[in-house]
Amino acid sequence: MAIREIIKVPNPILKKVSKPVDQVDDEIRGILDDMLDTMYDAPGIGLAAIQIGIPLRMLVIDISSIGEKENNEKNPQFFINPEIIAPSNNLSSFEEGCLSVPGIWEEIERPDECIVKFLNRNGEKEEKKCEGLMATVIQHEMDHLEGIVFVDHLSRLRRDLSIKKSVKFQKNPTKENRLSRYDEQQ
Repeated sequence: MAIREIIKVPNPILKKVSKPVDQVDDEIRGILDDMLDTMYDAPGIGLAAIQIGIPLRMLVIDISSIGEKENNEKNPQFFINPEIIAPSNNLSSFEEGCLSVPGIWEEIERPDECIVKFLNRNGEKEEKKCEGLMATVIQHEMDHLEGIVFVDHLSRLRRDLSIKKSVKFQKNPTKENRLSRYDEQQ
């Protein structure tokens, strides 16, 4: 297991559409482990393989660190070849950030529930109903698989300004800015 470099805007790799995983094997599980270590180190709550330069349809998510918690147990979730099969018509808005767009937080509106069909870490088919924050995170990460970064949901002017601010932030990050908005709310 290793911590990999997270690719950041404006790197054109983030605009690539990821390819399906043909077979879940030890190599794929090793990449998933690296993704998880990288996400935890950042710190973040979700990471797509393209964010570490691997254009495969894989995500890792762990939202267990958000909100009130009784214990510090992690709850990593692995999604291979995820597909949304039933998005809700109801929308909700969350302030989103992204490890590939550091220093930027914007309100993004997405369906508040969805059902996701995917392969798990063992290559077995699963379906999961996602609600609230989990629905937002899975949709955010799945956007990466299509070459979409969350700021692409903003107006062209706000997107361009956000990317410029992120590039400036990347040149001079501060420790305080490494904390997520969720950490600040606790």
